[in-house]
Amino acid sequence: MHADHDGPEQSEATAATVMRYHLSWKHRDLDSVMALYHPAIQYNDFFQNRVLGLDELREYVRVSMPRESDELLEHCDRIRVDGNTAFIQYEVTLRGGDGLVSFRSSEAITVKDGLIWRVNEYASLVRTQPDGNAAHGQRPAVSRLGLSPRQLSFMAEDLQQYFEKQQPYLDPELDLQRVAKECGYSRNQISYLLNQVLGQSFYRYVNQARLQHLLRSLDSATPPLRIDELAFAAGFNSLSAFYKCFREHTGQSPKAYTRQISLRARAQDFH
Repeated sequence: MHADHDGPEQSEATAATVMRYHLSWKHRDLDSVMALYHPAIQYNDFFQNRVLGLDELREYVRVSMPRESDELLEHCDRIRVDGNTAFIQYEVTLRGGDGLVSFRSSEAITVKDGLIWRVNEYASLVRTQPDGNAAHGQRPAVSRLGLSPRQLSFMAEDLQQYFEKQQPYLDPELDLQRVAKECGYSRNQISYLLNQVLGQSFYRYVNQARLQHLLRSLDSATPPLRIDELAFAAGFNSLSAFYKCFREHTGQSPKAYTRQISLRARAQDFH
């Protein structure tokens, strides 16, 4: 790996180039990133199992860039340099229906003639359960849809914002095709995000959003509580699906849950 040029001076030059590269990413400066790529760049994305050349990288970088002025990725360690190669580690975290999903990524960046000549990017998927314990034995998810961990994190954020702001789940006829179209992604991409990354089906994701809406409604409702009516108003089109979702989430039947709310309300009135 050009050992005749290795040494303190080479390491300093590599560090300077990689720092410019890092800051260009952070500041969302697409032209600056592209200017740092060597004409013979070889970008190995092992998460997607693909190799990209210079002609493919502009679009890849554009859709992978942070969407805010501040860096969205959490760097796990300082940039380490050895001769003409630098090593960066970072983590992307997505919020799923059952807790947090994190991608841990490492990049080995090789510099040649002051430009980025080769990038080897490795990513693995780590699922973290609600109790904070990492699940063991999870195999890394491999994206066959041309989506990097960064792109998946943006997709998850877009999906969450769409559900929170537009409340599409209130429509009992909501389907995957409509969600994908209104989020600006393909049906296959949203399906992959839900099934392979967040680990749940489309209908489970939607019903959880409906249930959260219903629970918020219960907090402000006045007795007597007509929970079946609230379920239909939240978008559930089947009481059996509602009862199943409710028990899975709360560990109680709707009747027992509303009874507790009524008892608390009476106790507050008494005091």
